[in-house]
Amino acid sequence: MTTGRLPSSPRVTVSRRPGRPAAPTAAAPRPAVAVIPVRRIFAIENRNYFLLLGTTLFLVAFGLVMVLSSSSIESSVDGEGFFGRFIRQGFSAILGIPLMLVASRMPPRFWKRWAWPALLVGGALQLIVFIPGLGLEHGGNQNWISIGGFNMQPSEFVKIALIVWIAWVLSTKEELLGDWRHVALPIAPVAGVAILFVLIGKDLGTASIIVMIVLGCLYFAGVRLKFLAVALAGVSLLVIIMALATPSRTERISVWLNGCTAADYSNLCWQVQHASWALAAGGLFGSGLGNSKAKWNWLPEADNDFIFAIIGEELGLIGAIVVLVLFIVLAIAFVRVLRATRDSFARITTGGVMVWVIGQALVNIAVVLGLLPVLGVPLPLISAGGSALIAILLGIGVVLSFARQTDRESALDQGVAQTPAQRSRLLASNRAARR
Repeated sequence: MTTGRLPSSPRVTVSRRPGRPAAPTAAAPRPAVAVIPVRRIFAIENRNYFLLLGTTLFLVAFGLVMVLSSSSIESSVDGEGFFGRFIRQGFSAILGIPLMLVASRMPPRFWKRWAWPALLVGGALQLIVFIPGLGLEHGGNQNWISIGGFNMQPSEFVKIALIVWIAWVLSTKEELLGDWRHVALPIAPVAGVAILFVLIGKDLGTASIIVMIVLGCLYFAGVRLKFLAVALAGVSLLVIIMALATPSRTERISVWLNGCTAADYSNLCWQVQHASWALAAGGLFGSGLGNSKAKWNWLPEADNDFIFAIIGEELGLIGAIVVLVLFIVLAIAFVRVLRATRDSFARITTGGVMVWVIGQALVNIAVVLGLLPVLGVPLPLISAGGSALIAILLGIGVVLSFARQTDRESALDQGVAQTPAQRSRLLASNRAARR
């Protein structure tokens, strides 16, 4: 029997998985939220990138602490206050670290495009050193300029400009490096002029590092070993001639080979002898941070060329070994980037920067230990010196840009881009970065 009433609409039940809220029946308006794509910014970075970046930043921070400790007394005596040199070094780090991060975002084609202009600008700055009123002399070397109260050492920026330029030249001649003429031209004249300008300023230490950089770039470019042997023989002959050209250098070499005498103690042996005493006083655990005695005007250039002696005195053998381990980790990071890339330009540039940083660190430590004569080169990323710090950070930034690029290449090789659209975009990005 029907009642005449319409049947009620069936009740609809929505099943959902446990722990999940029910889907909203109506689209509720959402407030506008600004989302920073942090994941997208750091998506391309890999382990090599962060290993190199992290080690570099740790060395810079450690260097700032040691510059503060080693320079406070001499800075106060010079009328700059206890924190004068530390503030200058900190300002250089504030400039250099963002510059490194910006450089790490640049594609390889950017460095190829600016290789020649960078070399010309670096050469022009090096020439300013010899202009009266602008060039400065320090420790017998004419290798600084002063513009508006700001002091700069142009040869530090010549190093990175020369590395990028040599890498660009050798990468374009990759198929012709079996012929010595394509290796020598135009690298030998340009690098020879750059080294000559530094030698005219009587900075034999910096010139030696530049020679080391050039030979390193040639090696990582795959130049034949017989060509490198001839170049090394010629450079060795030139170094001997330059070392014997002035009496002061001859005396330094004589003291290094024959040891110090009582007559040499207050002259040529003073710096080396007090560096040895500082290292010996540190013992195993050191005298404690800030408790160095050598920095009380006993050790010249305590915050610069001989800062490793202060590290050994205040932090002991353990602290000195930690510094060596950090540079070994930095070398491993460079090698990982170098082995991961297939681009000859990136490989040569990374090798050149590695020879610059690690080679100069070994030279500096060898001088402090008495294994080499005094050359006047700072400890990279640690010693006081704004120009050196900024230039090295810029060089590491260039290598970081290659580390990002190698991750893009590995993603392409491993097929991370699954869809055709993703794969085509990755191919286009990789192709554009290589131009």
